[in-house]
Amino acid sequence: MNFAIIGCGFIAKKHALAIDKISNANLIAVCDRVPEMMGFYSETYGAKAYVDSTEMLKDPLIDIVCICTPSGLHAPIAEEVARAKKHIVMEKPIAMTLEETDRIINASELNGVKLTVVHPNRFRTVVQETKKILDQNLLGKISHANCLVNWNRGQEYYDQAPWRGTKTHDGGVLMNQAIHNLDLLLWFIGKPTEVFSMEATRLRNIEAEDVSTGVVRFENGVLANIQASTTVYPKNYEESITIFGEKGTLKIGGTNALHFEKLEVEDLEDAEIQEIINRVEQDPWGTPGHQRIIEEMIFAIQNNKEPAVTGEDGKRALKLVLAFYESAASKRLVNILLEKREVSK
Repeated sequence: MNFAIIGCGFIAKKHALAIDKISNANLIAVCDRVPEMMGFYSETYGAKAYVDSTEMLKDPLIDIVCICTPSGLHAPIAEEVARAKKHIVMEKPIAMTLEETDRIINASELNGVKLTVVHPNRFRTVVQETKKILDQNLLGKISHANCLVNWNRGQEYYDQAPWRGTKTHDGGVLMNQAIHNLDLLLWFIGKPTEVFSMEATRLRNIEAEDVSTGVVRFENGVLANIQASTTVYPKNYEESITIFGEKGTLKIGGTNALHFEKLEVEDLEDAEIQEIINRVEQDPWGTPGHQRIIEEMIFAIQNNKEPAVTGEDGKRALKLVLAFYESAASKRLVNILLEKREVSK
């Protein structure tokens, strides 16, 4: 499979490295409005550089396009890529609004191309083990959960580009950092129904929020506490998900949610629990998430299957973030099932 990348900022390097590690994948083209941004990819991977995406997409050798632009530009670019009959690997979030998201999904379906969204944390070893435990119902009936992302993003991070921290093109800590954690929570627990949230911009000079907290009720009755921030001094402090069930308790945590900090399950022997913990500790990161996303996309195309993370998966995570934003803005409980969220703020 031959790949192209649109948008050659920081995250594009993760895509390029992932493509390079896959034996049947080649990066053959890159596109950016700023020519200087493309030099690394041309020199390192031999990718042809374009400043015009329309011109690049005429290349019949390109099979898949990774969209790595600011989030607010995802929809029009994805529609153009889909019309060119190229499959799409979309960086998170899928878009900034539900209307844009539906445009992306509809364009993909109409043009017969596959769409995957980059939620790579699903492939971490501890996350995979947690999903197995939940799928086997080893925790029994779930009571509640905690979902925490307390990180540091200094002002210099937001000052790197004028779109960072804006409501139109980037969003705040929920949209940009915690959306991965929220994707895992949805994957683990199911469909959310109600949200109540508060947010603030406390320490960073940005338009969007740098602190958010709230609670979610799920269709199955589970309650979850959500807390996210980019204001922690002096560096990233924690990313964790804790799940409390009638027959077990587990917490995946650490700075990047890579380890079991707690694993107690009534129906598992101590030796079985230790074996699970050992599997995680032997290879916490597993195969890099971007690589797995791209490998799964290639497999989906070759076997005409759905990608591991679909456009609808991306939409679910976005919908939850937008419900948080609406609740914080309106200072009221938001029913996710009944109300539309067409704007990011």
